[in-house]
Amino acid sequence: MVQLGFYINNEYCTGCKACVVACKDKNDLEVDVNYRRVYEYTEGDYIERDEAFIQNVQTFFTSLSCNHCANPKCVENCPTGAMHKREEDGVVLVDHEKCIGCKYCMWNCPYGAPQYNEIIGKMTKCNFCIDLIEKNEDPACVGSCPMRALEYGSIEELRAKYGDINNIKGLPNSSITNPSIVIGAHKSAK
Repeated sequence: MVQLGFYINNEYCTGCKACVVACKDKNDLEVDVNYRRVYEYTEGDYIERDEAFIQNVQTFFTSLSCNHCANPKCVENCPTGAMHKREEDGVVLVDHEKCIGCKYCMWNCPYGAPQYNEIIGKMTKCNFCIDLIEKNEDPACVGSCPMRALEYGSIEELRAKYGDINNIKGLPNSSITNPSIVIGAHKSAK
């Protein structure tokens, strides 16, 4: 089985949110529903030295959607089996025929990936743009990034190319779900 995953280079991410907008547009999402989100992590302060202020502030951005985890808590805790992981590529999907909108998947995902859709009364989430991938196109978020800070592919190939960092400041510990992501970590993120 191939496990699809994302490479997220937060050294290059400027926080522009083009990936968020592209995802919202492609999926026709309502206000307050975002399958992909850009998080800002900031730490530090200004230091007064010799009657001057010296900045000691570090900021970086991380673009996240569903991480299509190896051990997804959303799948593990779904009482109906609506939340499931495809065998052929490891993509985590929601079967709306089975979903009862109980939100257990949302409460159990440490990344906040599943989103409740008030209109249909069911859970929704990133589906890795499998319709685009099947046409040999990039997922909307990947194709829209002006800095090329996002990439997708087999997680094994991404790890061979970029390493295996998936723990950085500001994110839940990867041991919880084993997310299918590799992060090009900003120097302040480690």
